[in-house]
Amino acid sequence: MQRLLSKIPKNLSNASKNPSQTFLSLTSKTNQCHPSPQHQLFSAPHTTFSHSYSWMPQNVKYSHGVFSKQVLANTLFKGDPNKALVNRAVGIVRTQFGRRNFHSNFPFGSTRRGWRSGFGSFSTDGVVLGLILTNVAVFLLWRVADNRFMMRNFMISVDNFTSGRVHTLITAAFSHIDAWHLISNMVGLYFFGTSIGRTFGPEFLLKLYLSGAVVGSVFYLVYHAFIAPSLQAQRRQYMSMHPSQVPGLGASGAVNAVLLLDIFLFPKKTLYFDFIIPVPAILLGIFIIGKDVLRILEGDTQISGSAHLGGAVTAAIAWARVRRGRF
Repeated sequence: MQRLLSKIPKNLSNASKNPSQTFLSLTSKTNQCHPSPQHQLFSAPHTTFSHSYSWMPQNVKYSHGVFSKQVLANTLFKGDPNKALVNRAVGIVRTQFGRRNFHSNFPFGSTRRGWRSGFGSFSTDGVVLGLILTNVAVFLLWRVADNRFMMRNFMISVDNFTSGRVHTLITAAFSHIDAWHLISNMVGLYFFGTSIGRTFGPEFLLKLYLSGAVVGSVFYLVYHAFIAPSLQAQRRQYMSMHPSQVPGLGASGAVNAVLLLDIFLFPKKTLYFDFIIPVPAILLGIFIIGKDVLRILEGDTQISGSAHLGGAVTAAIAWARVRRGRF
């Protein structure tokens, strides 16, 4: 969950340890939602390139010093008594080099293919574990690093963002102070992240997590910059901090994107609410979104419904693109 700190304690390590409500505590009843990794839909196409040169004869491509057009070779070697031997040699060399890409030895353009092929060595479990370990590392960093440094660089707020700390759009989504907050988010990431990763691949999962983090942070900023002040004025509420100064943190926006995309794709799957009550996935999804809308309307100062809804919007966009066959 995206947690709000309306009043920053002097000693963050002694912050409240009371478990907050979580937007998930779920496990899958069946494994039918995990299609075979062989059917991953997200793959990097192998692109080829060709170059033409104005000083070369038309319709002739040059590759590694060998003319790829047999007609031109016949013209050049016309009248040669060893023409058959020459043509044979040209054919052999062309067989060896013809299928090679002129661009393959060029440093530019191969970077993207190399990056994608390198990413292919990562597995879904590796990406999920990496995300969890990163969240745990930042959680431990809160215990040893300077509190002012952490609040400036690992918490999202309107003041932080307008001060030029744009990186907090992402870093706040890896930041937790409360242990139960961390555990609840990581449990959801493990189960639903594994499902999404096995369906679409580890690269898709990482992009979805980061997209949910950024969109969730943007929704948080919009709410606290425009909506929260007006609600506060209408209700004549007094807060020790202006809404633009209220910081938030947590992976809930990112995890919500992963969780809700899995629910949108497999709405009939059975999930356990609070690890006990079996419910259809779609009903749980409606409950999660409805509860976040209610948090916004009520002006919840502990849990950010706006950041959660940012993750929901990310999941909806991803679901729509999946349905249309676009990634």
